[in-house]
Amino acid sequence: MNEREWKPNVTVAAVIERDGRFLLVEEETPEGLRFNQPAGHLEAGESLLQASVREALEETAHHFVPEYLVGIYQWTRPQGDITYLRFAFGGRVEGEAVGRALDAGIVRALWMTADEVRATRDRHRSPLILQCIDDWAAGQRFPLSLLRHY
Repeated sequence: MNEREWKPNVTVAAVIERDGRFLLVEEETPEGLRFNQPAGHLEAGESLLQASVREALEETAHHFVPEYLVGIYQWTRPQGDITYLRFAFGGRVEGEAVGRALDAGIVRALWMTADEVRATRDRHRSPLILQCIDDWAAGQRFPLSLLRHY
């Protein structure tokens, strides 16, 4: 692939903490079952905030309310084939859509402490999972007004 064809994959993630636990998903990947924040790709026509709300609902059945931008992360997989540009949003959940089916490939949504997340590092989808949690725990919160969608 030449430079003119290269484009990063734009993704969003929801960093959700409640009572000292973070909402994660366990999902099927080509490398086996892995943990991730509720996350996914930006779709045509939606804003980054809309994408984070949609992905959280689809993957966890929880209604996510983004309140902050935690960070913007650029990561290239070790294979060098895909680069992700992740916008991580922090916020809260307001209710759960009980009985809602989760996205294909999502085994379950679960709440984990930061220590539990660290202990499962070898099963993370990417190093961004722990980095986002560490940044959230460090108080990294930027106003959503940084983002403009036209």
